[in-house]
Amino acid sequence: MPSRTLPFPLFDADNHLYETEEALTKHLPKEYAGTIEYVQVRGRTKIAILGQISEYIPNPTFEVVARPGAMEEYFRVGNPDGKTRREIFGEPMRSIPAFREPGPRVELLDELGVQRTLMFPTLASLVEERMRHHPELIHAVIHSLNEWLYETWSFNYKDRILTTPVITLPIVEKAIAELDWAVERGAKAVLIRPAPVPGYGGSRSFALEEFDPFWKRVVESGVLVAMHSSDSGYAKYTSDWEGSTVEMLPFKPNAFRAVSEWRPIQDAVAAWVCHGALFRFPELKIALIENGSSWVAPLLDQLSDVYKKMPHEFLGDPVEAIRNSIHVSPFYEEDLGELVDLIGVDRVLFGSDYPHPEGLAQPTSYIDAIKGLSETDQAKIMGGNLARLIPA
Repeated sequence: MPSRTLPFPLFDADNHLYETEEALTKHLPKEYAGTIEYVQVRGRTKIAILGQISEYIPNPTFEVVARPGAMEEYFRVGNPDGKTRREIFGEPMRSIPAFREPGPRVELLDELGVQRTLMFPTLASLVEERMRHHPELIHAVIHSLNEWLYETWSFNYKDRILTTPVITLPIVEKAIAELDWAVERGAKAVLIRPAPVPGYGGSRSFALEEFDPFWKRVVESGVLVAMHSSDSGYAKYTSDWEGSTVEMLPFKPNAFRAVSEWRPIQDAVAAWVCHGALFRFPELKIALIENGSSWVAPLLDQLSDVYKKMPHEFLGDPVEAIRNSIHVSPFYEEDLGELVDLIGVDRVLFGSDYPHPEGLAQPTSYIDAIKGLSETDQAKIMGGNLARLIPA
């Protein structure tokens, strides 16, 4: 039985699986063999992309992982004692079947008191940025991963676990084909990186008219677009300030980079309206997952000011377009009441980030962050809103 029973069903917008070593390569065409390898470095297994070892995820095998919710105190209270990350994480644990397989995960969801969840891959977040100069390869690797996700988890397991295939956008026709492939296999939501789209001629916004055929197909399919925190390529900007070439390292904190941590999602949302896609496709359903909400008020203020001064640059009111289409999953330590006032309770989604260390050990404890709201509004945030976006 769950440690806590709530009077309404929970639909968690943010759960994660841990991939196996074959996830990216099992279905990869032979011509791309060797582009992704697992190598030994001083007795530890690392992942190498195009011959470059990445430290983005310290243990890419996920055989040993940090415990769920290990960083709760860090995010709720801070770190007044200046503990190291290793001290904050505490004792690790070996991955259990529920982190790797849907059957055991459903049993764990029952124990946690969660009825339905979106399920996101973990290792996938490093792929696109490290292959940005090779669009064809990105599409091949992403499809290989999606084949593995479908084979291992399916995209809709007993209408309890909705695993999100990844859609990469460099070549629009391939993106549409991947979307159709996923929808035909039951996908209810797709994962798209909040970042400029890499391409042969450089990167560009996903909200430009070039991508309209893809967004039209998304609307026709009815799938939810989930933009989950990822490596959006912003390390190159902070590296310019620091005189370094270090890749994004989410588990090695850096004060300067932390200041602009949410700039990628802020820019992504600005692109949606400044480049017009939300006005051309107001029926789009977009969920911003594991990006927090601290950036929302400043961005809405900025867009409101820009719109006042140059309305001719927009196809409509950008703030209203955001409030119409975009849903936000805030962190449990943030002021959720303020977010409700900004975008409305119908646009707020509960996400636990289970079983990642940054998330909640007990997803039901998220209710404490919204205990000041009515039970009706609590029910919307804890599952009703996502159920409306993805009906059973």
